[in-house]
Amino acid sequence: MAAASAHSPAPTANALADWLRGTARIGSWLPLAWYDVRLRYRRSMLGPLWLTISMGAMLLGMGPLYAALFNVPMDTFFPHLALGLVLWMFISGTIVESCGVFTQSASYLKHADTPLSLFVWRLEARQIVQLAHHALLYVPIAWWAGIRPSPVMLLFFPGFLLLVLFLHALALALGIICARFRDVSQIVASLIGFLLFLTPVVWQPDKLPERLRFVLNNPFAVLLALVREPLLGKVPSADTWAMAVGWTIAVAIVAFLVFAWKRRQVVYWV
Repeated sequence: MAAASAHSPAPTANALADWLRGTARIGSWLPLAWYDVRLRYRRSMLGPLWLTISMGAMLLGMGPLYAALFNVPMDTFFPHLALGLVLWMFISGTIVESCGVFTQSASYLKHADTPLSLFVWRLEARQIVQLAHHALLYVPIAWWAGIRPSPVMLLFFPGFLLLVLFLHALALALGIICARFRDVSQIVASLIGFLLFLTPVVWQPDKLPERLRFVLNNPFAVLLALVREPLLGKVPSADTWAMAVGWTIAVAIVAFLVFAWKRRQVVYWV
């Protein structure tokens, strides 16, 4: 019993060492992420800006229509919609692609002792590059709506960091689970479509009836509000911060347990 307890911390210690090694290798995962973006749009004149143009066309179509349907002023609804869609593309893209983050990196995993967390950071860096392109759309919309730079907008940065950490932990766990059970990726893709309607991406939270306000406690609604509200000139409430931190810690604990338990088997599953 004493010998078993003495060796019990080893899986968690090794998992933590793996995560730290992968996180520290920014010189590897950042260039790889940039290479992924360039490879995806090779021989394209506008590259990832095609996605931005597509997003802009969608916003121009949805903005006036949904503002009329929801009976809200265009100058308040349009910035809300733009940020909601841009951030949701980042959130959903990270989650859906995380299901294949290790299976698509099988050649690296089978021929080198590469930390798993490196590939998750590669995925997130790639998604952040695409987010930066989409975020260009918000600048003219905010200016048109009368939203000007203010100190409140600085709250975006700690909120976005929390969102990145939440998605990183979730992607790490999903990558391992989907490597073992390939059908889970289809379930995740379906759930993302369902969660879109439960999260105030398009609709505004203050229009929700009181009896349904519990849906605003889901982690995606909370983290979306934490990142979006500062860019709209609003200060997120203390409850929003508390729930965001709580959800991030909870997901991080579950992800770390999965990572420590099944990290060494991933190379055999891919």
